[in-house]
Amino acid sequence: MGNRIIVIGANAAGAKAAAKARRIDPRAEITVVDRGEFISYGACGIPYYVSDTVADVKELMSTPVGVVRDAAFFRKVKGVEVVTGTEAVAIDRQAKTVTLYERSTGHTVVRHYDRLVLATGSSPSIPPLENMGCPNILTVKTLEDAQLIKEKASPDKSVCIVGGGLIGLETAEALRERGMAVTVVEMREQLLPGILDPEMARLVEKHLQEKGVTVLTGCTVAGFDGTTRVEKAITTKGEVPADLVILAPGVRPNVTLAREAGLTIGETGAIAVNERLQTSDPDIYACGDCCETTHLVTGRKIFVPLGSTANKQGRVAGINAAGGSSTFPGVLGTAIVKVFEMNAGKTGLTEAEARNLGYQVETVLAPAPDRAHFFPGAKPIALKLVADKATGRVLGLQAVGLGAVDKRIDAAVAAITFGATAEQLAQLDLAYAPPYAAAMDNLIVAADILRNKLSGHARGITPAAVKKKLTEEDDFILLDVRSPGEHEEVRIAGAKLIPLGALREKLETLPRDKEIVAFCKVSLRGYEAQKILEAAGYADVKFMDGGILTWPYELEKGARKAE
Repeated sequence: MGNRIIVIGANAAGAKAAAKARRIDPRAEITVVDRGEFISYGACGIPYYVSDTVADVKELMSTPVGVVRDAAFFRKVKGVEVVTGTEAVAIDRQAKTVTLYERSTGHTVVRHYDRLVLATGSSPSIPPLENMGCPNILTVKTLEDAQLIKEKASPDKSVCIVGGGLIGLETAEALRERGMAVTVVEMREQLLPGILDPEMARLVEKHLQEKGVTVLTGCTVAGFDGTTRVEKAITTKGEVPADLVILAPGVRPNVTLAREAGLTIGETGAIAVNERLQTSDPDIYACGDCCETTHLVTGRKIFVPLGSTANKQGRVAGINAAGGSSTFPGVLGTAIVKVFEMNAGKTGLTEAEARNLGYQVETVLAPAPDRAHFFPGAKPIALKLVADKATGRVLGLQAVGLGAVDKRIDAAVAAITFGATAEQLAQLDLAYAPPYAAAMDNLIVAADILRNKLSGHARGITPAAVKKKLTEEDDFILLDVRSPGEHEEVRIAGAKLIPLGALREKLETLPRDKEIVAFCKVSLRGYEAQKILEAAGYADVKFMDGGILTWPYELEKGARKAE
């Protein structure tokens, strides 16, 4: 008899592990067990099925050439037995057996293994709230969930989405596209927590509001009101009408089976594994949403459940379970989301994460068109770079905008993975042609600004810090160096207008004993104003990072003449 491999879980990680194990060991006896009926589907595509972007649910279960990945497919094409509707309920590590419960018959069977792969995934983290049993309170995790949401989503009805993370926002778009009135409730003070810093998240929030989505941040759901069905959500900011409730507050790893088998659970609450994805039992592997991994910047253990990670880990676990040798070093927590026309993503550490870990950081906000400004279709994006001030090492990148953010994130992934500094990032030979990028790509520009800051040539201040100064009525000059036409179109209340071209002539109008913060559309002219003022002997001059394009607060409109 060949090597007996049992894989528990038949979606991204488990299906990948089984398929790869078969390629490594053609003689192995491979069985995949799953408690659901749908297998090997793209769960990340669920919001797009709900919105009808993906017309048929079978597309989420199919290969690129349209073959449905069902049990028959795995048996005939992969040479793998798949058993659905069956739950693994116990592992006997000494006897090397798994006890399986067949839901349709109520029977249990015991199977022997030589190598076991746990791909048990994760489950929605559902808080204990009142009236949780109502039939119109749903989650977004399985294809069964997707079909229920699509069935219950009706135009002119209202939906309350609990959770402002990736899935919550994708679902908000999907249901808004179906004509529903959508409210997103997020308990933290911003959307996409852990993915974006507050000023970047605010750009996404503004876009959602422009699309008719109500956003309540810093808001907690206490429960739901209704009799046979939910009618409203009770929150700390009042009642929210809700004909449908979608719970998307995050997920927790499914570790009960592993814990009861005596396997080590890591500090993150997920199954602890080494680089080979072995658990504390060398004959048992874990991959996907049920296990933790290592952050490539910090070296710390993290839990980041993503389909991309699950597939890569499944491949490694499958190789090793079949007797091969492969390792999975870790991740950067790279994530990306499309919310209506807005794209947002990150890789590495946010500023908040870096500071919480004790890094002394320097940051850059750099907005610009995603291709040559003169090329038709150019759209704005904003980048935020985070670097270690002591070494210049790039720690993270965030990107938000209507244009192409993905390729900037992917370039940063490679740079951060290999420990690049701002100097090295600025020297990357990125592809250039007007339809794709400016001659100085957004990422290169951001890295150059970072180099200037780290060397002391540029002194920036964040929009949040400027807003605080305005709110607290600090005695400083907020200097707008844009053109009068730009200033007339939109401006920051309280800013003094002196166009850059007139600055040298009007130096006498600026006091030398006050802090001056210059800005423009993207703050290139703001930086130039800083250098002009410094050359003229002004000692306390800064520019506002990102200019007015990344100002996440209210703006004024109306004419005001240059001084």
